[in-house]
Amino acid sequence: MWEHQAAAWRNTARPRPSGSPTSALAMAALLSTLPVPSFLLTQEHWDLPTVERISSLNVKFDPKMTKLTWDCQENATYGECVLIHKEKGQIKKKVKDKECQCTFQDCSLHGGVTLTVEVNINQRRISETLVYPNPGGEGTAAQNFSCLIYDVDFMNCTWAKGQAAPNDVQYFLYIRDSKKKIERECPRYLKDSGTHVGCHLQDLSGLTSYSYFLVNGTSQETGIQFFDSVLLLKEIEQYNPPNNITVYCNESHCFIRWEKPRTRKTQSIREFQYQLDIQRQSNTGSSRNQLIVVSGDSGNKYSFPRLGFRAKHTVKIRTADARKARWGAWSQPAEFGSAEPESSLVHIYLLVVLGTLVCGLTVSCLFKRFLGTHRLFPPIPRIKDKLNDNPQIDHQILWEKFTHDVGKGDKEEVLAVEEVTEAPANA
Repeated sequence: MWEHQAAAWRNTARPRPSGSPTSALAMAALLSTLPVPSFLLTQEHWDLPTVERISSLNVKFDPKMTKLTWDCQENATYGECVLIHKEKGQIKKKVKDKECQCTFQDCSLHGGVTLTVEVNINQRRISETLVYPNPGGEGTAAQNFSCLIYDVDFMNCTWAKGQAAPNDVQYFLYIRDSKKKIERECPRYLKDSGTHVGCHLQDLSGLTSYSYFLVNGTSQETGIQFFDSVLLLKEIEQYNPPNNITVYCNESHCFIRWEKPRTRKTQSIREFQYQLDIQRQSNTGSSRNQLIVVSGDSGNKYSFPRLGFRAKHTVKIRTADARKARWGAWSQPAEFGSAEPESSLVHIYLLVVLGTLVCGLTVSCLFKRFLGTHRLFPPIPRIKDKLNDNPQIDHQILWEKFTHDVGKGDKEEVLAVEEVTEAPANA
């Protein structure tokens, strides 16, 4: 279009050969009737913006590469691309001169996005907006999507059938790395009544830290919406148990050591946290203790006093990311402590000591109770019986008290004493 306009301007501005004066006058009269071009106006008109019709920028969006393109315009000095995301808000990118494209980082598009291009052309800002929807029937997309990496080299992804999806729906999973160079389809689907509801991968090579997951679907009845997600593989990795667990005990302490597990990417010890489960073994089973959490900064070791741990014990350890407690599987139990017969003797000794203490406390309580009762209820004193207290004078008369007085003469007073006895009951 721009080439045709330039050719027309060249044809009208082409010089003509000189001719007769009549021809010159006729040409002058013709030019006087034409409108005056804008570039021949006074200087005060130069400050006004140029009003000219700009054709559409013809904006296009490639969701696979998350690239926005448009038709290049002449004299474009500045540009900006804007992606409006429902969850992340506005994402802006500046456009370099003479470039007519923008490439965004991977983001989920299943909620729909709005894209805008703004460029300056001849001191005029031109803007064009493009809405990218999620075509298909509402509620037909896969739902409850999640992925889990385990045993370093394996990954399972699962999803559920959309609530409004027809019976003949079929889903497909595609995975792309963050560099947008490697794309693969699920090699092994997990099915439920013939419908793909999961995927198992045994080879994770080529996947970068961020990966883009797309689940689209097909049906003969209606269009199926797609579901996509960007996942950080580190956050969905479930770590294996630590390696080489060893336990050493001396007379006072026990020391547990281990090695960090193997992961997809090499990580420092600070990226891990560990959980220890120490249990005591007995004939009746194991008694569970409180779980112990140890950070990776501890140097992959843990120590504790041996008091109370002389019996036979086992310890299990599992691993998780330091920022997200997604615990993996438990390790095999490692045993430490004394054998079971020795532990039984300790139990008997403890029972004997405990029984002795109980008996002592019981006797002490009874003795204190007896003393308290004696003080509250002392014995009642008995009335003294003067007649019966001395058995030698029982029923005897003290004749010495009745001796006559000296000097009273021959006259004496005689007292008659009669012994009174109790009559028999039959009298």
